[in-house]
Amino acid sequence: MSRRARLWVLAIGLLATAALYAAACVHLPHFGGQWHPYGDRAVETSLRQNTANTVSSVNFDQRAFDTLGEESILFGSVLGTVVLLRQTRGERRVRPQPADQPAVLRRYGAVVLPVTLAIGLYVIAHGQLSPGGGFQGGVVVATALHLLYVSADYRALERLRPVELYEIADGAGEAAYVVLGAAGLLAGSAYLANTLPHGTFNTMASGGTVPLLNAAVGMEVASGVVVLLAHFLEQAIEIEDGGNDDENPDENGKGERA
Repeated sequence: MSRRARLWVLAIGLLATAALYAAACVHLPHFGGQWHPYGDRAVETSLRQNTANTVSSVNFDQRAFDTLGEESILFGSVLGTVVLLRQTRGERRVRPQPADQPAVLRRYGAVVLPVTLAIGLYVIAHGQLSPGGGFQGGVVVATALHLLYVSADYRALERLRPVELYEIADGAGEAAYVVLGAAGLLAGSAYLANTLPHGTFNTMASGGTVPLLNAAVGMEVASGVVVLLAHFLEQAIEIEDGGNDDENPDENGKGERA
């Protein structure tokens, strides 16, 4: 295809997109008005499905398919990072030196880590009841683990963070969301339809599939962030020519620290 033809295809596509966008904007409610059809319907549907948190109802029930796309974007980003930052021929990993952190900072990390981890798990578990959910709680859980890196050193983080297990958990969280969506098809409804019993309003067992999808996202986000940070932190490597002895440090004894 010539350059002129490609430009014509691009122009037609942009014009069609602009026309659709303009047509959609015509029927939007005015700014500052009292009529908010989407918000009213979202709250009504959330209450009908016994989900106390309307945002979670939108994310994991009313627009659960959109959330699958968002989760898949994170999963694809982590997968791409793992591939791009993998160790290649001619590279070797330098063992990080232990950090000399003050004792008070180490004790602070030992106290705050389990508290932060518990908060993250709480945010995930109560996503259908209160503000929060799998995305937010997953980031908190991943942050809790990396408090070891801040308060102690990289070696302590490595002992608590077997990357291979988190990579498996990352894939399991993504797969769990996809498989849970098939429950709607088995029930004779649509993919990712909320077909499970909705339970009692404002209880842990309420919301049907919402808490299950929320937990799957929490697992995927927490594991994905851990794996993502792990591969960036592991870039403390020394690059040498293929003919050099990988077992010996460089002549100046230098090596980057993780």
